[in-house]
Amino acid sequence: MLKNPGAPDMWKNAVDQMGRTIEVRFPPKRIVSLVPSQTELLHHLGLEREVVGITKFCIHPESWFKNKTRVGGTKTLHLDKIRALNPDLIIGNKEENTQSDIESLQKSYAVWMSDIYTLKDSLEMINQLGELTNTCEKAAETIGQIKTGWKNIAPIKTPLSALYLIWEKPWMAVGKNTFTDDLLGRLGFKNALSGKRYPKLTQKDLEKIKPDIVFLSSEPFPFTEKHAAEIKAILPEATVHLVDGEMFSWYGSRLIEAVSYFETRLTEWQRH
Repeated sequence: MLKNPGAPDMWKNAVDQMGRTIEVRFPPKRIVSLVPSQTELLHHLGLEREVVGITKFCIHPESWFKNKTRVGGTKTLHLDKIRALNPDLIIGNKEENTQSDIESLQKSYAVWMSDIYTLKDSLEMINQLGELTNTCEKAAETIGQIKTGWKNIAPIKTPLSALYLIWEKPWMAVGKNTFTDDLLGRLGFKNALSGKRYPKLTQKDLEKIKPDIVFLSSEPFPFTEKHAAEIKAILPEATVHLVDGEMFSWYGSRLIEAVSYFETRLTEWQRH
């Protein structure tokens, strides 16, 4: 990592969720966030001045999207723009960012990586970023709100098999060992898929799966009523719902807002 030998900085060792030890200036003054849900979390933690760079998909909060330097997409980073920002901490995610980009950046900068599969993982991420950015009190408060909210969610009474689609042409779905799968289970649904984490599916595959309910996510592909009608034609016995993908896949402070969203929608979804 690049250091200024003349600066009276403090340095902190931290282990990220990939088990990598990094040394970072503490508290960090110039942060680049490479993941939308973590960017929103950093705003929630009060790091307005410290965050200097975000991706083009970091749309929340809107003020940051409009005013912060954008360093490309999560998988198409502009490394020159990141270097120009001279960050003392870069925050990414194993799944959302490409390995080659991260390996290139970590040669010169402190790069902390999250690796999220469950709600528990997300809470650990929030706690660790709180410690790393000197926002422990706010992070603890956020974790408490999330824990309380999710503890109070009443899952659907009758378990239903659910197919969660994220793309079309080809159809792609969320399988096991994913954050969305963990949330589905907590809401009382049984993932209709097993095996691959994000399998591609043909129409014949869909017909064989025969889920009770199909969720069409708003991201990364923006499904519409047209797609809902198409799926309904393929799976006439299933109920089909357009859902807010951010609530199912953003693993930062959005989990607080997700509680009220799911409490409102669960009654509708369990009418099968």
